[in-house]
Amino acid sequence: MIETAYKPGYSPLMTLLILISISSAAPAPAQDSKSTELTTPRGVRILQNKSFDDTGKARREILELYENLRVTDVLDGMDLIGLQDIGLMKKDIRPLWRDVDKFSHRIVGFAITVRHVPTNVRVGQNSFPDPEGFKKFKSQQYGRAPDAWLKAAKPGDVAVIDAGGIDECGFIGSNNSLGWAEKGVVGVITNGGARDTDEIVKVKKIAVYCRNGYSSRGVRPGRLIAESYNFPINCGGVLVYPGDVIVADGDGVIAVPREHALTVGKLAREIHVGDEKSRAKRFERLGIKPDETVIVE
Repeated sequence: MIETAYKPGYSPLMTLLILISISSAAPAPAQDSKSTELTTPRGVRILQNKSFDDTGKARREILELYENLRVTDVLDGMDLIGLQDIGLMKKDIRPLWRDVDKFSHRIVGFAITVRHVPTNVRVGQNSFPDPEGFKKFKSQQYGRAPDAWLKAAKPGDVAVIDAGGIDECGFIGSNNSLGWAEKGVVGVITNGGARDTDEIVKVKKIAVYCRNGYSSRGVRPGRLIAESYNFPINCGGVLVYPGDVIVADGDGVIAVPREHALTVGKLAREIHVGDEKSRAKRFERLGIKPDETVIVE
Protein backbone atom coordinates (compact mmCIF):
# COMPACT_ATOMS: atom_id res chain seq x y z
CA MET A 1 0.00 0.00 0.00
CA ILE A 2 1.04 3.60 -0.55
CA GLU A 3 0.69 6.26 2.13
CA THR A 4 -1.21 9.40 1.22
CA ALA A 5 0.97 12.40 0.54
CA TYR A 6 -0.95 15.11 2.33
CA LYS A 7 0.63 18.44 3.10
CA PRO A 8 -1.20 21.53 4.37
CA GLY A 9 -1.97 23.72 1.37
CA TYR A 10 -2.34 20.88 -1.13
CA SER A 11 -5.77 20.47 -2.64
CA PRO A 12 -7.25 16.94 -2.74
CA LEU A 13 -6.94 16.99 -6.55
CA MET A 14 -3.26 17.97 -6.39
CA THR A 15 -2.60 15.23 -3.83
CA LEU A 16 -4.30 12.67 -6.08
CA LEU A 17 -2.24 13.76 -9.10
CA ILE A 18 0.99 13.48 -7.11
CA LEU A 19 0.12 9.97 -6.00
CA ILE A 20 -0.80 8.87 -9.53
CA SER A 21 2.40 10.27 -11.04
CA ILE A 22 4.63 8.65 -8.41
CA SER A 23 2.89 5.29 -8.13
CA SER A 24 2.75 4.82 -11.90
CA ALA A 25 6.56 4.90 -12.03
CA ALA A 26 7.03 2.39 -9.23
CA PRO A 27 7.79 -1.27 -9.97
CA ALA A 28 5.01 -3.80 -9.63
CA PRO A 29 4.84 -4.86 -5.96
CA ALA A 30 5.70 -8.39 -5.02
CA GLN A 31 2.90 -8.40 -2.47
CA ASP A 32 0.66 -5.96 -0.73
CA SER A 33 1.14 -5.16 2.93
CA LYS A 34 -0.39 -2.85 5.47
CA SER A 35 1.34 0.46 5.98
CA THR A 36 1.58 2.32 9.26
CA GLU A 37 1.13 6.07 9.14
CA LEU A 38 4.23 8.19 9.56
CA THR A 39 3.40 11.82 10.25
CA THR A 40 5.93 14.54 11.06
CA PRO A 41 5.33 17.24 13.70
CA ARG A 42 4.01 19.60 10.99
CA GLY A 43 1.52 17.07 9.70
CA VAL A 44 3.48 16.03 6.62
CA ARG A 45 3.09 12.37 5.74
CA ILE A 46 6.14 10.74 4.22
CA LEU A 47 5.45 8.64 1.15
CA GLN A 48 6.22 5.02 1.84
CA ASN A 49 6.14 2.28 -0.75
CA LYS A 50 6.02 -0.55 1.75
CA SER A 51 4.68 -3.14 -0.67
CA PHE A 52 8.18 -3.89 -1.99
CA ASP A 53 9.14 -7.20 -0.46
CA ASP A 54 12.19 -9.22 -1.42
CA THR A 55 13.53 -11.73 1.03
CA GLY A 56 15.07 -15.16 1.27
CA LYS A 57 16.61 -17.31 -1.43
CA ALA A 58 16.58 -14.75 -4.27
CA ARG A 59 18.53 -12.19 -2.22
CA ARG A 60 21.11 -14.73 -1.11
CA GLU A 61 21.59 -16.06 -4.64
CA ILE A 62 22.19 -12.61 -6.08
CA LEU A 63 24.50 -11.48 -3.27
CA GLU A 64 26.63 -14.60 -3.71
CA LEU A 65 26.67 -14.16 -7.49
CA TYR A 66 27.87 -10.55 -7.26
CA GLU A 67 30.33 -11.04 -4.40
CA ASN A 68 33.70 -9.42 -5.25
CA LEU A 69 32.54 -8.42 -8.73
CA ARG A 70 33.91 -5.10 -9.95
CA VAL A 71 32.02 -2.25 -11.57
CA THR A 72 33.85 -2.99 -14.83
CA ASP A 73 32.81 -6.65 -14.76
CA VAL A 74 29.18 -5.66 -14.29
CA LEU A 75 29.39 -2.94 -16.93
CA ASP A 76 30.78 -5.46 -19.42
CA GLY A 77 27.96 -7.84 -18.55
CA MET A 78 25.41 -5.09 -19.14
CA ASP A 79 27.02 -4.40 -22.53
CA LEU A 80 26.52 -8.03 -23.55
CA ILE A 81 22.74 -7.79 -23.21
CA GLY A 82 22.40 -4.40 -24.89
CA LEU A 83 22.31 -2.21 -21.77
CA GLN A 84 25.45 -0.25 -22.58
CA ASP A 85 26.05 2.48 -19.98
CA ILE A 86 22.54 1.96 -18.54
CA GLY A 87 22.79 2.28 -14.77
CA LEU A 88 26.30 3.74 -14.84
CA MET A 89 26.35 6.75 -12.51
CA LYS A 90 28.20 9.95 -13.33
CA LYS A 91 31.88 10.09 -12.53
CA ASP A 92 31.37 12.65 -9.76
CA ILE A 93 29.78 9.99 -7.52
CA ARG A 94 33.01 8.92 -5.83
CA PRO A 95 34.06 6.92 -2.75
CA LEU A 96 34.66 8.99 0.35
CA TRP A 97 37.57 6.67 1.13
CA ARG A 98 39.35 3.72 -0.46
CA ASP A 99 40.91 0.64 1.09
CA VAL A 100 43.28 -0.93 -1.44
CA ASP A 101 44.33 -3.69 0.98
CA LYS A 102 41.01 -5.28 1.96
CA PHE A 103 38.77 -3.47 -0.56
CA SER A 104 36.36 -2.75 2.29
CA HIS A 105 35.15 0.35 0.41
CA ARG A 106 33.50 -1.85 -2.21
CA ILE A 107 29.73 -2.26 -2.18
CA VAL A 108 27.41 -5.00 -3.41
CA GLY A 109 23.80 -4.84 -2.27
CA PHE A 110 20.18 -4.00 -2.98
CA ALA A 111 18.99 -0.42 -3.38
CA ILE A 112 16.68 1.05 -0.79
CA THR A 113 15.88 4.41 -2.37
CA VAL A 114 15.45 7.59 -0.34
CA ARG A 115 14.43 11.03 -1.55
CA HIS A 116 14.83 14.35 0.28
CA VAL A 117 13.50 17.71 -0.88
CA PRO A 118 14.41 21.28 0.16
CA THR A 119 12.42 22.53 3.13
CA ASN A 120 10.31 25.69 3.04
CA VAL A 121 11.08 26.41 6.69
CA ARG A 122 14.42 28.15 7.10
CA VAL A 123 16.35 29.07 10.21
CA GLY A 124 16.48 32.69 9.07
CA GLN A 125 12.68 32.88 9.03
CA ASN A 126 12.56 32.24 12.76
CA SER A 127 13.89 34.19 15.72
CA PHE A 128 15.01 32.41 18.87
CA PRO A 129 15.33 34.22 22.20
CA ASP A 130 17.88 31.68 23.47
CA PRO A 131 19.69 28.49 22.44
CA GLU A 132 16.88 26.39 23.91
CA GLY A 133 14.47 27.89 21.39
CA PHE A 134 16.72 26.87 18.54
CA LYS A 135 17.18 23.38 19.99
CA LYS A 136 13.39 22.97 20.02
CA PHE A 137 13.19 24.13 16.40
CA LYS A 138 16.02 21.75 15.47
CA SER A 139 14.25 18.83 17.11
CA GLN A 140 11.00 19.63 15.31
CA GLN A 141 12.76 19.88 11.97
CA TYR A 142 14.57 16.60 12.48
CA GLY A 143 11.08 15.17 12.65
CA ARG A 144 10.59 16.36 9.08
CA ALA A 145 13.77 14.66 7.88
CA PRO A 146 13.96 11.34 9.73
CA ASP A 147 15.70 8.17 8.64
CA ALA A 148 12.25 6.61 8.29
CA TRP A 149 13.51 4.24 5.62
CA LEU A 150 15.73 2.52 8.15
CA LYS A 151 12.85 0.51 9.57
CA ALA A 152 12.46 -1.13 6.15
CA ALA A 153 16.17 -1.83 5.66
CA LYS A 154 17.48 -5.40 5.57
CA PRO A 155 21.04 -6.72 5.82
CA GLY A 156 22.65 -6.32 2.42
CA ASP A 157 20.76 -3.15 1.53
CA VAL A 158 22.39 -0.02 0.13
CA ALA A 159 20.88 3.40 0.85
CA VAL A 160 20.68 5.33 -2.44
CA ILE A 161 19.80 8.92 -1.54
CA ASP A 162 18.69 11.87 -3.63
CA ALA A 163 19.65 15.01 -1.69
CA GLY A 164 17.26 17.27 -3.61
CA GLY A 165 20.01 19.53 -4.91
CA ILE A 166 21.01 20.76 -1.45
CA ASP A 167 24.81 20.66 -1.29
CA GLU A 168 25.53 21.99 2.19
CA CYS A 169 23.73 19.29 4.16
CA GLY A 170 25.34 16.16 5.55
CA PHE A 171 22.63 13.67 6.40
CA ILE A 172 25.31 10.96 6.68
CA GLY A 173 27.35 11.54 9.83
CA SER A 174 29.66 9.69 12.20
CA ASN A 175 26.79 8.66 14.48
CA ASN A 176 23.79 7.81 12.33
CA SER A 177 25.95 5.99 9.78
CA LEU A 178 26.90 3.55 12.55
CA GLY A 179 23.21 3.07 13.28
CA TRP A 180 22.73 2.20 9.63
CA ALA A 181 25.59 -0.31 9.85
CA GLU A 182 23.93 -1.88 12.89
CA LYS A 183 20.90 -2.59 10.70
CA GLY A 184 23.12 -4.35 8.16
CA VAL A 185 23.19 -1.52 5.61
CA VAL A 186 26.40 -2.08 3.65
CA GLY A 187 26.79 1.28 1.97
CA VAL A 188 25.47 4.70 1.04
CA ILE A 189 25.28 6.20 -2.45
CA THR A 190 24.21 9.83 -2.73
CA ASN A 191 24.31 12.85 -4.99
CA GLY A 192 24.83 14.89 -1.81
CA GLY A 193 27.61 14.67 0.74
CA ALA A 194 28.59 13.45 4.19
CA ARG A 195 29.72 15.14 7.40
CA ASP A 196 32.01 14.06 10.25
CA THR A 197 34.07 12.52 7.49
CA ASP A 198 37.23 12.08 9.56
CA GLU A 199 35.44 9.63 11.86
CA ILE A 200 33.65 7.86 9.00
CA VAL A 201 36.96 7.32 7.20
CA LYS A 202 38.76 6.25 10.38
CA VAL A 203 36.15 3.69 11.41
CA LYS A 204 35.48 2.41 7.87
CA LYS A 205 32.36 0.61 9.07
CA ILE A 206 30.14 1.68 6.20
CA ALA A 207 31.15 2.61 2.66
CA VAL A 208 30.05 6.05 1.46
CA TYR A 209 29.93 7.22 -2.15
CA CYS A 210 29.00 10.84 -2.61
CA ARG A 211 29.24 13.73 -5.02
CA ASN A 212 32.93 14.40 -5.70
CA GLY A 213 33.74 12.39 -2.58
CA TYR A 214 33.21 15.59 -0.58
CA SER A 215 31.98 16.69 2.83
CA SER A 216 28.79 18.68 3.36
CA ARG A 217 28.82 20.11 6.82
CA GLY A 218 25.37 21.40 7.71
CA VAL A 219 22.59 19.51 9.50
CA ARG A 220 19.22 18.70 7.93
CA PRO A 221 16.95 21.01 9.98
CA GLY A 222 16.23 24.13 7.96
CA ARG A 223 17.65 22.56 4.81
CA LEU A 224 15.90 19.30 3.91
CA ILE A 225 12.82 17.23 4.66
CA ALA A 226 12.37 13.53 3.93
CA GLU A 227 9.89 13.05 1.07
CA SER A 228 9.74 9.32 0.32
CA TYR A 229 11.52 6.01 0.32
CA ASN A 230 11.36 2.91 -1.86
CA PHE A 231 10.15 4.83 -4.88
CA PRO A 232 12.17 5.41 -8.08
CA ILE A 233 14.73 8.20 -7.72
CA ASN A 234 17.46 9.83 -9.79
CA CYS A 235 20.99 9.60 -8.45
CA GLY A 236 24.08 10.36 -10.49
CA GLY A 237 22.00 10.60 -13.65
CA VAL A 238 20.60 7.09 -13.18
CA LEU A 239 17.02 6.02 -12.56
CA VAL A 240 17.24 3.71 -9.55
CA TYR A 241 14.37 1.48 -8.45
CA PRO A 242 14.15 -0.14 -5.02
CA GLY A 243 15.68 -3.58 -5.24
CA ASP A 244 18.10 -2.78 -8.06
CA VAL A 245 21.54 -4.33 -7.52
CA ILE A 246 24.17 -1.74 -6.63
CA VAL A 247 27.86 -2.36 -7.27
CA ALA A 248 30.44 0.26 -6.31
CA ASP A 249 34.23 0.41 -6.16
CA GLY A 250 37.07 2.75 -7.02
CA ASP A 251 35.78 3.02 -10.59
CA GLY A 252 32.40 4.41 -9.51
CA VAL A 253 28.85 3.08 -9.14
CA ILE A 254 26.52 1.03 -11.34
CA ALA A 255 22.89 0.05 -10.74
CA VAL A 256 21.67 -3.16 -12.38
CA PRO A 257 17.91 -3.27 -13.05
CA ARG A 258 16.57 -6.04 -10.86
CA GLU A 259 14.87 -7.85 -13.75
CA HIS A 260 18.31 -8.32 -15.37
CA ALA A 261 20.26 -9.02 -12.18
CA LEU A 262 20.74 -12.77 -12.61
CA THR A 263 21.62 -12.60 -16.31
CA VAL A 264 24.08 -9.75 -15.85
CA GLY A 265 25.55 -11.33 -12.73
CA LYS A 266 26.29 -14.64 -14.45
CA LEU A 267 27.93 -12.90 -17.42
CA ALA A 268 29.91 -10.61 -15.13
CA ARG A 269 31.06 -13.58 -13.04
CA GLU A 270 32.43 -15.31 -16.16
CA ILE A 271 34.28 -12.13 -17.14
CA HIS A 272 35.66 -11.68 -13.63
CA VAL A 273 36.92 -15.28 -13.31
CA GLY A 274 38.54 -15.12 -16.75
CA ASP A 275 40.35 -11.93 -15.80
CA GLU A 276 41.57 -13.38 -12.49
CA LYS A 277 42.98 -16.46 -14.23
CA SER A 278 44.66 -14.39 -16.96
CA ARG A 279 46.24 -12.00 -14.47
CA ALA A 280 47.53 -14.93 -12.40
CA LYS A 281 49.61 -16.04 -15.38
CA ARG A 282 50.94 -12.50 -15.82
CA PHE A 283 51.75 -12.38 -12.09
CA GLU A 284 53.85 -15.53 -12.54
CA ARG A 285 55.71 -14.17 -15.56
CA LEU A 286 56.39 -10.88 -13.78
CA GLY A 287 57.46 -12.51 -10.52
CA ILE A 288 54.57 -11.04 -8.53
CA LYS A 289 53.35 -13.03 -5.53
CA PRO A 290 49.72 -14.18 -6.10
CA ASP A 291 47.10 -12.47 -3.97
CA GLU A 292 43.34 -12.68 -3.48
CA THR A 293 42.67 -10.85 -6.76
CA VAL A 294 43.87 -13.75 -8.94
CA ILE A 295 43.03 -17.43 -9.43
CA VAL A 296 46.01 -19.76 -9.74
CA GLU A 297 45.18 -22.91 -11.71
